[in-house]
Amino acid sequence: MTDYIIAPSILSADFARLGEEVDKVLADGADWVHFDVMDNHYVPNLTIGPMVCQALREHGVSAPIDVHLMVEPVDRIIPEFAKAGATTITFHPEASKHVDRSLQLIHEQGCKAGLVFNPATPLQILEWAIEKVDMVLLMSVNPGFGGQSFIPHVKQKISAARALIDASGRDIRLEVDGGVKADNIGELAALGADTFVAGSAIFGAPDYASVITEMRNNIAAATA
Repeated sequence: MTDYIIAPSILSADFARLGEEVDKVLADGADWVHFDVMDNHYVPNLTIGPMVCQALREHGVSAPIDVHLMVEPVDRIIPEFAKAGATTITFHPEASKHVDRSLQLIHEQGCKAGLVFNPATPLQILEWAIEKVDMVLLMSVNPGFGGQSFIPHVKQKISAARALIDASGRDIRLEVDGGVKADNIGELAALGADTFVAGSAIFGAPDYASVITEMRNNIAAATA
């Protein structure tokens, strides 16, 4: 039976109360904490760095921290996030001169490693790096901003990525990020995704627990 993971993106949380927000969303049923790291270079926005990750660990957050690097270059900051307490670190292949080496570096730092594919980025690189990949993250919006609408053609990419993962025989998570809501999460699970990043859909709701419960119910109904 597939283990479905819900990973709220703290990009949509109230940063004035971040520790409290993360505690609450985890208590209300979330599995992981998702970090959107933007550098105003690879993407047109600037967000958070390793200090925030370390602060949450020191605050007492023990849940897995899923770090999505939208930065270029990636190699310099990987050890900093590993030291700060990241569990999984994913990056965009376009942002690394040597994808295989960057994946290896993440593993050397004691973290799980993953590749991120933008809506228009083909999956071919995955075929040559899959032996070092623990997670595939498919962006269903263009990276750089929260609150965007889901791009429909990414559904085909979810099916294609699932086929590659299944053919590899490896235990690789398939994550979707962008426009994920309670009303489409079931369809995404049925297509083969097992890990879901949701920002505004959860943190923008008055009751986190009810949204997360609705998401889980819709996944269960679609994959029964």
